Amino acid sequence: MSFQVRSREGIVINKDLIQKLKQQFGDKIVGANFDNVDPWIEVAPEGLSGVCRFLRDETSIRYDCLNSICVVDYCETDPKKIAKAKWKPHLELVYHLSSIRHRTTGVLKVMLPRWKDGVEGQLPEVPSVCDIWPAANWQEREVYDLSGIMFVGHPDLRRILCPEDWVGYPLRKDYQMPLEYHGIRGR
Repeated sequence: MSFQVRSREGIVINKDLIQKLKQQFGDKIVGANFDNVDPWIEVAPEGLSGVCRFLRDETSIRYDCLNSICVVDYCETDPKKIAKAKWKPHLELVYHLSSIRHRTTGVLKVMLPRWKDGVEGQLPEVPSVCDIWPAANWQEREVYDLSGIMFVGHPDLRRILCPEDWVGYPLRKDYQMPLEYHGIRGR
């Protein structure tokens, strides 16, 4: 039932939601897929805050719960497979939302480059949604810590699982585990 909101009359609205979002946010709504097991809407990074606030506040939708934020790393490290890949390396930020009142769920996706401006080591940026859903606080910190995405406007963006002086982002596919950390051999 993702992104299907039932009105009091029992009418299912799904593609109408996309039209409503496109009217409100224009080209910040990049795409959608309703054929998936979990249908999703793709939002441009700069439109994320506005779309999330709208989905939370619109009475016919009311996504009042952020269930999770996760990252999919589209990166191929095998040179033979790189040539066959049908996508360019990128990160896909995925938000799972729920409406307690309407008993519906929804998925938002934001596509990000692996590195900001193509410069290795420069983390991609997306606005924080902590002010919309307080549950995002620790989830954004975990995504930052393990996958290396900066959440602009986050009240306390720092590592949550790895030590503060840890180098790299362990859930990225090209991550190289250090041989040693503070004199302790790892392998």
